[in-house]
Amino acid sequence: MKKIIQLITVIFVTSLLLGCDTYNKDEFKKLTQNAYDEIRANTKIKGNYCFYLGSVKFPYTDIPLSKEDSRWEGWNKAKLIKTLPLFAEIGLLTRQPVDGKEGLYHYDLTELGQEYLYSSYKKSGSGRTIYDNSFCYGQIKVIKVRDVSEKTYERGLSGYNETQITVKINHQVVDVPEWVIHNQDKLKALYGSSSVSLPNVTYPETQLYIKGKDGRLYQESWSYLLMQPSGKLLTDKE
Repeated sequence: MKKIIQLITVIFVTSLLLGCDTYNKDEFKKLTQNAYDEIRANTKIKGNYCFYLGSVKFPYTDIPLSKEDSRWEGWNKAKLIKTLPLFAEIGLLTRQPVDGKEGLYHYDLTELGQEYLYSSYKKSGSGRTIYDNSFCYGQIKVIKVRDVSEKTYERGLSGYNETQITVKINHQVVDVPEWVIHNQDKLKALYGSSSVSLPNVTYPETQLYIKGKDGRLYQESWSYLLMQPSGKLLTDKE
C-alpha cells in the first residue's frame, strides 16, 4: 500500500513454534484477528483504515496560507485545503462560507462525521498542540493463513543474525459504510488506489515475525492504517 503509515507500534510475543520446523496456521490466524480486535477496542476507532485529515480541531475556520507559516504549517494547510472540502462533499463535515472573506469556509462535524471520527492530540517539540483527526472505517476479518515460511539472514532488520518468519494471510473488510462505497473514486483520487477496501473481496496481506533466541516469535504490529492525502481533489463538478 502506498502513502500509508503503520501507527502505534507494539510488541507482542507468542509461542507458535510446534516442533522444529512446523508452525500452526490456525494459531497465526487467531493471533492476527485478536490483535486487530484489541486495537479497535482499545482506541475506540470505527475500523482499521483511516483517512487522515491533517491537524485540525473542530469547529474549524480556514486560515489562509501566509509567508510567515513554518514549513509544517504550510504542509498542514495544504492537506486541509484538499481533505476538508472532500469530506464536506461526502457528508461527514458541514461547510459554510465565511462572511466577507471569499474562498474561506467554516467546517464542523455532521452526525455521520462524529460517528466515524478518530481524534487524538500531542505536543510538538516547540510546545504546539497538534490535533490529529481521521475518518476511519472497515474492520479486518482474517479469512485464512495461506503460507508460513522461515529464513535466516546474516544481517536482518536488527543488523545482526536473524531468523524471520513470513506469514501470508487473506483477509476481508467488513462493515464498510455507504459513504466509502459511494465515494470510492474521490477517496482513491486523493488517498491512493489502495485506500478503499470493499466488502466481500479477499485481500492478501503479509506479516513478518522475528524468532528470538528463546524460540518465541516477536512481531511489531500496528493499530490502524493511516492513509495520507497525497493525490488530487476530485469533486462532483469534475
